[in-house]
Amino acid sequence: MSEKIQDILVFQFSASLQMLGNAIRACPDEVWGNEISYYEFWYYAYHTIFWTDFYLSDVPEEDFRPPAPFTLGEFEADILPPRVYTPAELLEYLEFVQTKCKTYISGLTAESMMQHLKIGKRDYSRLEWLLYNLRHVQHHAAQLNLLLRQRTDSAPNWVSRGKI
Repeated sequence: MSEKIQDILVFQFSASLQMLGNAIRACPDEVWGNEISYYEFWYYAYHTIFWTDFYLSDVPEEDFRPPAPFTLGEFEADILPPRVYTPAELLEYLEFVQTKCKTYISGLTAESMMQHLKIGKRDYSRLEWLLYNLRHVQHHAAQLNLLLRQRTDSAPNWVSRGKI
Protein backbone atom coordinates (compact mmCIF):
# COMPACT_ATOMS: atom_id res chain seq x y z
CA MET A 1 0.00 0.00 0.00
CA SER A 2 1.31 3.42 -0.78
CA GLU A 3 2.74 5.47 2.06
CA LYS A 4 0.42 8.30 1.08
CA ILE A 5 -2.70 6.15 1.58
CA GLN A 6 -1.35 4.93 4.91
CA ASP A 7 -0.80 8.54 5.99
CA ILE A 8 -4.36 9.48 5.02
CA LEU A 9 -5.78 6.54 7.00
CA VAL A 10 -3.65 7.46 10.02
CA PHE A 11 -4.63 11.15 9.80
CA GLN A 12 -8.36 10.37 9.67
CA PHE A 13 -8.39 7.55 12.23
CA SER A 14 -6.26 9.70 14.53
CA ALA A 15 -8.73 12.58 14.14
CA SER A 16 -11.59 10.35 15.29
CA LEU A 17 -9.59 9.09 18.27
CA GLN A 18 -8.62 12.66 19.14
CA MET A 19 -12.28 13.68 19.08
CA LEU A 20 -13.04 10.83 21.48
CA GLY A 21 -10.22 11.95 23.76
CA ASN A 22 -11.37 15.56 23.61
CA ALA A 23 -14.86 14.51 24.68
CA ILE A 24 -13.44 12.52 27.62
CA ARG A 25 -11.29 15.48 28.71
CA ALA A 26 -14.24 17.90 28.40
CA CYS A 27 -16.60 15.80 30.47
CA PRO A 28 -17.30 17.24 33.95
CA ASP A 29 -17.63 14.88 36.90
CA GLU A 30 -21.39 15.37 37.12
CA VAL A 31 -21.80 14.13 33.54
CA TRP A 32 -19.16 11.35 33.70
CA GLY A 33 -21.44 9.20 35.82
CA ASN A 34 -20.88 7.09 38.86
CA GLU A 35 -23.09 4.10 38.18
CA ILE A 36 -22.19 0.83 36.50
CA SER A 37 -24.62 1.24 33.62
CA TYR A 38 -24.73 1.08 29.84
CA TYR A 39 -26.13 4.60 29.81
CA GLU A 40 -23.33 6.47 31.54
CA PHE A 41 -20.90 8.72 29.65
CA TRP A 42 -17.88 6.77 30.94
CA TYR A 43 -19.30 3.49 29.64
CA TYR A 44 -19.77 4.77 26.08
CA ALA A 45 -16.17 6.00 26.12
CA TYR A 46 -14.89 2.68 27.49
CA HIS A 47 -16.95 0.63 25.03
CA THR A 48 -15.55 2.60 22.11
CA ILE A 49 -11.92 2.23 23.19
CA PHE A 50 -12.30 -1.48 23.99
CA TRP A 51 -13.76 -2.36 20.58
CA THR A 52 -11.25 -0.17 18.76
CA ASP A 53 -8.47 -2.06 20.54
CA PHE A 54 -10.01 -5.43 19.68
CA TYR A 55 -10.63 -4.62 16.01
CA LEU A 56 -7.00 -3.49 15.64
CA SER A 57 -5.74 -6.75 17.15
CA ASP A 58 -6.31 -9.22 14.30
CA VAL A 59 -6.87 -12.01 16.83
CA PRO A 60 -9.89 -14.11 17.78
CA GLU A 61 -11.80 -13.17 20.93
CA GLU A 62 -10.18 -15.94 22.94
CA ASP A 63 -6.68 -14.57 22.26
CA PHE A 64 -7.44 -10.89 22.92
CA ARG A 65 -6.36 -9.29 26.20
CA PRO A 66 -6.98 -5.60 26.91
CA PRO A 67 -4.47 -3.92 29.22
CA ALA A 68 -5.16 -3.92 32.95
CA PRO A 69 -7.47 -2.95 34.61
CA PHE A 70 -9.86 -3.57 31.72
CA THR A 71 -11.82 -6.79 31.35
CA LEU A 72 -13.30 -8.95 28.60
CA GLY A 73 -16.89 -8.29 29.67
CA GLU A 74 -17.65 -6.51 26.39
CA PHE A 75 -17.68 -9.92 24.71
CA GLU A 76 -20.51 -11.10 26.96
CA ALA A 77 -24.06 -9.82 26.85
CA ASP A 78 -25.05 -7.98 30.01
CA ILE A 79 -21.59 -8.12 31.61
CA LEU A 80 -20.53 -4.63 32.59
CA PRO A 81 -17.13 -3.62 33.94
CA PRO A 82 -16.73 -4.24 37.69
CA ARG A 83 -16.43 -0.52 38.42
CA VAL A 84 -16.60 2.94 36.86
CA TYR A 85 -13.37 3.70 35.02
CA THR A 86 -11.84 7.14 35.53
CA PRO A 87 -11.14 9.64 32.76
CA ALA A 88 -7.41 9.20 33.42
CA GLU A 89 -7.65 5.42 32.96
CA LEU A 90 -9.60 5.76 29.73
CA LEU A 91 -7.27 8.42 28.36
CA GLU A 92 -4.31 6.14 29.06
CA TYR A 93 -6.09 3.27 27.30
CA LEU A 94 -6.93 5.61 24.41
CA GLU A 95 -3.27 6.61 24.08
CA PHE A 96 -2.36 2.90 23.95
CA VAL A 97 -4.94 2.38 21.19
CA GLN A 98 -3.76 5.45 19.23
CA THR A 99 -0.23 4.04 19.14
CA LYS A 100 -1.57 0.61 18.20
CA CYS A 101 -3.59 2.15 15.37
CA LYS A 102 -0.61 3.95 13.85
CA THR A 103 1.49 0.78 14.06
CA TYR A 104 -1.30 -1.34 12.58
CA ILE A 105 -1.87 0.94 9.61
CA SER A 106 1.87 1.38 9.00
CA GLY A 107 2.22 -2.40 8.77
CA LEU A 108 -0.47 -2.85 6.14
CA THR A 109 0.49 -3.76 2.60
CA ALA A 110 -1.76 -3.77 -0.47
CA GLU A 111 -2.03 -7.54 -0.09
CA SER A 112 -2.62 -7.68 3.68
CA MET A 113 -5.15 -4.86 3.46
CA MET A 114 -7.38 -7.01 1.25
CA GLN A 115 -7.10 -10.21 3.34
CA HIS A 116 -10.38 -11.15 4.95
CA LEU A 117 -10.95 -11.54 8.67
CA LYS A 118 -14.09 -13.11 10.07
CA ILE A 119 -15.18 -11.68 13.41
CA GLY A 120 -18.51 -12.95 14.61
CA LYS A 121 -20.89 -12.94 11.65
CA ARG A 122 -18.91 -10.30 9.75
CA ASP A 123 -16.35 -11.24 7.10
CA TYR A 124 -14.53 -8.10 5.94
CA SER A 125 -11.17 -7.25 4.48
CA ARG A 126 -8.71 -5.59 6.85
CA LEU A 127 -9.35 -2.31 5.04
CA GLU A 128 -13.11 -2.62 5.55
CA TRP A 129 -12.57 -3.55 9.24
CA LEU A 130 -10.41 -0.45 9.59
CA LEU A 131 -13.11 1.78 8.08
CA TYR A 132 -15.82 0.03 10.12
CA ASN A 133 -13.75 0.66 13.24
CA LEU A 134 -13.21 4.33 12.33
CA ARG A 135 -16.97 4.78 11.81
CA HIS A 136 -17.64 3.16 15.20
CA VAL A 137 -15.25 5.59 16.92
CA GLN A 138 -16.78 8.58 15.15
CA HIS A 139 -20.32 7.44 15.95
CA HIS A 140 -19.59 7.31 19.68
CA ALA A 141 -17.44 10.45 19.70
CA ALA A 142 -20.42 12.27 18.19
CA GLN A 143 -22.75 10.66 20.73
CA LEU A 144 -20.52 11.84 23.61
CA ASN A 145 -20.32 15.34 22.14
CA LEU A 146 -24.12 15.42 21.91
CA LEU A 147 -24.39 14.38 25.57
CA LEU A 148 -21.96 17.15 26.51
CA ARG A 149 -23.87 19.70 24.46
CA GLN A 150 -27.19 18.65 26.03
CA ARG A 151 -25.91 18.63 29.60
CA THR A 152 -23.32 21.45 29.61
CA ASP A 153 -24.17 23.51 26.53
CA SER A 154 -20.60 22.96 25.35
CA ALA A 155 -18.68 20.34 23.38
CA PRO A 156 -15.20 20.05 21.87
CA ASN A 157 -14.58 21.22 18.32
CA TRP A 158 -14.33 19.03 15.23
CA VAL A 159 -10.87 17.64 14.47
CA SER A 160 -10.44 17.61 10.70
CA ARG A 161 -7.07 15.88 10.57
CA GLY A 162 -5.25 14.00 13.26
CA LYS A 163 -1.56 13.83 13.92
CA ILE A 164 0.84 11.16 12.76
